[in-house]
Amino acid sequence: MSSDASHEAPAADDQNSVNTNRRYFLICATSAVAGVGVVGAAVPFVKFWNPSAKAKALGAPVTIDFSKLRPGELLSPIQGWRGKPVFVVYRSADSISALEANTLDLADPNSEVIEQQPAYAQNATRSRRPEIGIYLGICTHLGCSPKFVTTDNFESTGQGGFFCPCHGSRFDFAGRVIARMPAPTNLEVPPHRYVTDTVIVIGEEGTA
Repeated sequence: MSSDASHEAPAADDQNSVNTNRRYFLICATSAVAGVGVVGAAVPFVKFWNPSAKAKALGAPVTIDFSKLRPGELLSPIQGWRGKPVFVVYRSADSISALEANTLDLADPNSEVIEQQPAYAQNATRSRRPEIGIYLGICTHLGCSPKFVTTDNFESTGQGGFFCPCHGSRFDFAGRVIARMPAPTNLEVPPHRYVTDTVIVIGEEGTA
């Protein structure tokens, strides 16, 4: 019987070495595939937790320049904050006097529903400055957008304000709702601060 070295069976140590190498290769390959799967599965969750640019914009502060606004006017074009229109109105001296005197027909003349305005707007004009009113243009009844009217919003005085054509709710120039109207509360005053005399930031609070 011939003994050819090329046909000899591999030694036990060599077999163990080959099996060990194969085992390491399989473990590494499986781990790599699993790692890719975990990363792939995590991507949707990462995207979910990172708000989109649109979502950030909806909650981001908005800067408004009303330097061209004149007494008796509503700023146009109307700016938006969090998807809601922002009414910026410049009140005349007569309108300010009417706000302080004509309160009998109002449902909440003293702004006692505190959720509707910051503390610095809990006054007769519901504003930091008597001549400048800043309100979210959303009717508190069903979310319609009221129209700005300069006269005849109060039948007895001819005072203007905001009128919601959908269901007839009326608000004075301070956004206070007239009693016995569908709207249950005054218009909301958003948090805001003045940067200059004619520039405001909606969505931030600070000193006037």
